[in-house]
Formats: sequence, C-alpha cells, structure tokens
Amino acid sequence: MFIKLFYTLRTYGVPVTTRELLDLNAALEQGLMMQPHPEFPNDPDMRTFASREDMYWLIKLCMVKDERHFDKFDRAMADYFDGMDSLDIDELMAKLTHIPQEWLDLKLDPKNLTEEQRRLLKKYGSLEELMKALEERLKEQKERHQGGSKWVGTGGTSPFGAYGDHPEGVRVGGESRKRSAVKVWEQRKYRNLDDDNLLGTRQLQMALRNLRQFARTGSADELDIHETIKRTAKKGILDIYMQPERRNRVKVLMLFDIGGSMDIHIDALEKLFSAAKNEFKTLEFFYFHNCLYEYVWKDNNRRHNERMPTMELLNKYGREYRVIFVGDASMSPYELFTVGGSVEYMNPEAGIVWIIRVLTHFDKVAWLNPEKPEYWGYTQTIVEIKKLFEGHMYPMSLHGVEEMTGYLAR
Repeated sequence: MFIKLFYTLRTYGVPVTTRELLDLNAALEQGLMMQPHPEFPNDPDMRTFASREDMYWLIKLCMVKDERHFDKFDRAMADYFDGMDSLDIDELMAKLTHIPQEWLDLKLDPKNLTEEQRRLLKKYGSLEELMKALEERLKEQKERHQGGSKWVGTGGTSPFGAYGDHPEGVRVGGESRKRSAVKVWEQRKYRNLDDDNLLGTRQLQMALRNLRQFARTGSADELDIHETIKRTAKKGILDIYMQPERRNRVKVLMLFDIGGSMDIHIDALEKLFSAAKNEFKTLEFFYFHNCLYEYVWKDNNRRHNERMPTMELLNKYGREYRVIFVGDASMSPYELFTVGGSVEYMNPEAGIVWIIRVLTHFDKVAWLNPEKPEYWGYTQTIVEIKKLFEGHMYPMSLHGVEEMTGYLAR
C-alpha cells in the first residue's frame, strides 16, 4: 500500500525508507484518523480519512523525519495526489503572498452552509483544475470581495479565500474551520530552513546533532528490553536486564570571538551557544577577541581578572576534543601576523603562532564564520585563516554547520 507514494517522495528527494512505509501502513491498520464510509458505515475495509488534511498530516508524521525535507514533501504530495507538474506552483503561491491583507480581514460573520447547500456548489474535480482557476482569479481580481462565490475573498462560497464555506477550496489566510480545504500542500511554512539562511536555535541543534557519537557509560540503570525478552524466553521466567545509559561521548571545545565586528552577530552567537549547550553533554567554551593570543576567558565581565593561559588550555584538554572557532576572522593583518599587533595590548607572540599550536594539538579543528562566504575573498585575514585550517572554514548556515559536523565527526 502507498508504493507509488513511496517512490514519488524519493523522486522529490525525501529520503524515505521501507521502515517509514511500514510505519504508515501500520498506522492505517490501527485506524488512525479514519472514519466510516458514508455509504458503507459497517464495513471496516471501506473506511476513509476524516479529511485530506488529516491524510496529509498522518503521511507527513510517518514519512518525514527531518524538517529540512518539508518543502520537498509538499511538492511530492501535490504531484502524487493531483499531478501538479503542469503548473508553476511556486510562482502561483508567491502571488498569493502578495494579496493585500485587507482582502482577507473578516468583516462578515463566517459562512456556514448546510450539507445540502454545500453539495450544490461547483467542484473542479481535481487540484490541478482548482489551481488553474485560482491562477485566473489572481490575474483578473483588482479589489477586495466579501460574501461572494467567485473571487478571492472572505465570508462567501468562493473556493478561494478565508472564513467562507466550500467543500473544495483553497484557504488563503484565516484559519482552518471546516477542515475541507484541499490546498494544504503548498503553504511553504518551512522556507526559513533554506540551506543558505542563518539558523535559529532549533535548526542549529538539528545540524549539530550530526556530531553526536553515542556510547553506553555509567551505572546500569536503563532497561534493555530486547535483552530482557531474550533472557526471559530462554529461562522461561522473567529475567530483567539493565544497561548503562547511552551518552554522547563527543567532547566539544568552542572558542568564541567576542566584541568589535562580532557585535552585529551576537544574536546568531547566542543561538549557537544555546543549541550547543543543549546538544552536547561535554562542552567547554572560552572567549577571545579578534585573534587567539596567550590567554582566553569565560566571563566577559571579568576578562581582565579571570583568565586562562592558552597554554594551560592546551594542556588541560586532550586531543580528542573537537574544537570549533566561531568568529568572522576579520581583523587587521597585524593582529594575525605581528608581535604586538593586538588592538588591546602588546602581545609577545603573533596570533598565528597560537592558532597553529591549537591546530597541531587537537585532531579536529574547524572555523565557523557568520559572515557570508561571498565576502570572504575580500578580507585578507579570512583568506589566510581559511588556508591555515586547510579549507575547514564553514558558513553559519544549515548546510555549513552540517558540513562542519560531518568533518569533525569523521
């Protein structure tokens, strides 16, 4: 069941496996979101989904395991159910986003029809025909409409708009009431997950998750259900087997550039820091300014009084730590290459010396840069630091963080 759906999702780049397909079929066998067929109420084999929207959400729940693929899933669903290839859906939905808000503000009581009245309304028969009709309306409509039966509006029987009543419509704005809108698949709610966008905390956690490597450590305080079943079957009596909890064994050391040109990136840094704290059991962090020198600190308010010598940092944390520099790598070349080049004091050794020591000490070191990659080539120090890191400088985007964690996890 749903074999065609399975291959359609894979065609659109959604990485589904037979496991997800089996989960969906199991949910259907349990009658999840199903209702009796109106003509065959006593036949369990003739049950139908409560609505297309219910069907959409169940399939999405079972088949999509990563938020990055929501947009691909929407496209696949449109193709699977109604063959939407002949329409430029992206262009059409972009037009919907430019409809004036006043067209969608409710100024009449929401329309509520009887079932008999709803059956008399025109249906287009397929999503493709419905969307073609919407495309024509958007070309022709010039003003707000309410209470009508044709245009994009509110409170009427038109299949396009909000707060109206139609058994086969495209809801534009507003909120779901009758759960009968057939156009759910192209809402594009997750475009902010684009690989090139700066990330929120949730998306950062998902990207950092690639760096997790689990091992069982500590005392045996977690039930191993599979081993318990195996032992019980073998002995004929209940034999409970406990095991240590699975913990992320990856150790992460993060060095944050703070102040100066990094001030404009403070929101992104806070989200990254929050995501990392939630994701890694073993996380150490320190701050530096512009370039790494002979000391780092943990509290910016006490940076002049409570410092850790960088050499002590190298002695304290072993090679197994994955090190992530976070900064724009933008500074005067003197700060990187020259003794006394720091903007704050006369540093006895050039910053590049300390960066090389870190690169030499730890097995895996990467640099995460909040500046857009297209600007990197215009700043000498970014170019030089990227060379030092043998290309392991990554942008702070979904794709960039994933590439970074992929390198650090190897």
